[in-house]
Amino acid sequence: MRKLQQDHLVVGFALFAMFFGAGNLIFPPYLGLLTGSRSVPALIGFLISGIGLPLLGVMACGQIGGTFIHMSARVGKGFSLAATSALILAIGPALAIPRTAATTYELAVQPLLPSVPPLLSAGFFFLVTALFVLKPSNIVDNVGRILTPGLLFVLAVIIMRGLLVPIGPVVDTGFAQPFAYALREGYQTMDAMAAVIFAGIILSAARDRGYTGGEVKRLVLGAGLVAATGLAFVYGGLIYLGSQASTFFRADVPRTALFLAIARRELGAVGGVVLALAVALACLTTAIGLMSAGASFFSKYIFRERVSYRSLVIAMSLVSALIASSGVKEIVALAVPVLTVLYPVVITLIALTLMGDWAGEVASWRSATYTALVVSTLETLGSLTRSPLLQTLLGFLPFAASGFAWVLPTVAAFLVGQAYGWLQRKELASDTAESRLR
Repeated sequence: MRKLQQDHLVVGFALFAMFFGAGNLIFPPYLGLLTGSRSVPALIGFLISGIGLPLLGVMACGQIGGTFIHMSARVGKGFSLAATSALILAIGPALAIPRTAATTYELAVQPLLPSVPPLLSAGFFFLVTALFVLKPSNIVDNVGRILTPGLLFVLAVIIMRGLLVPIGPVVDTGFAQPFAYALREGYQTMDAMAAVIFAGIILSAARDRGYTGGEVKRLVLGAGLVAATGLAFVYGGLIYLGSQASTFFRADVPRTALFLAIARRELGAVGGVVLALAVALACLTTAIGLMSAGASFFSKYIFRERVSYRSLVIAMSLVSALIASSGVKEIVALAVPVLTVLYPVVITLIALTLMGDWAGEVASWRSATYTALVVSTLETLGSLTRSPLLQTLLGFLPFAASGFAWVLPTVAAFLVGQAYGWLQRKELASDTAESRLR
């Protein structure tokens, strides 16, 4: 039992650190700034999408003993491969991994070493990342035992200082729909998508430690709860710090600039160094997990081992460094439409997996998943093109104003798929019985 509890902490710390990256640092304070005294419903919304969904994703993967590619296989082999590839590109070299390096530059490097160019900073960042990633068997131990305690200490110092010495009064900013906005803002952490990929690292770590069967599920669940507890503490603290800053900063302040200003105001001259350490650790641990999972997937499923894990790590590092040099603001803007399409699909598959036998029909998996994909794609196109036709049609759907037009159609499609599958099985059973009588 002691070994299991110790592994809960080590693996949970590693999972926390992999989740807690660039977006987790810059989005909560900005959310607090916007919502001010209405930050409690915002916190609840952010906790649901930023912690609840990732935890459910980890639990779903633990339940099936696999990752997103296994979870989505029930929809179809082709869909599973395409969806997992899109997911890993989004949380990998296209968006999330470059964002870790870009955030490190804007928050940690540029304030202390303004003459260092972004590309050089990104190159060094990914060199360090690759050194960890090229030894995948040691990732969980290195992250869980070495990097996470340092990260938690630095974040705790910033948050506790803000609680003891407030930046300013918390005021009513008049922000409308803080809960719905925060729920969507939690998408930007990309943690629910990362959860169904990171789970592979956690499952491998569990098996390497000698766990089998139900023990693996218990370790995954325990580690997920440890990570969720740490994230809740940090998110709550950072949102509260942001809400104290409402009287000092305008709503159009860049997210990275806001977090940097809060750290400096709280910690003075030391703040820059402490912040640099926190950002570097947070972004590094996330980049390590994402790159390891991405390189493993592409090597195994796309290139069929014809391209080595090592070569893919190097290639992903180079591509990520180039994209990172464009800056956080540009990467975040690019991420919005991608996440709006992918997140509903991921949420739907997590829910179907957790439902187990209650979602036993293949038809219901396909109908629900494709409906979520189609509606979320139309919602994204309507937002990008400002098409009056699309916006009018989607406006008839419940929750469309909050950005969740896909929910009710997906539930309806699931029920129709379940009924269709049940009727098919009943008809097949009836035909079989008749043939036996003959």
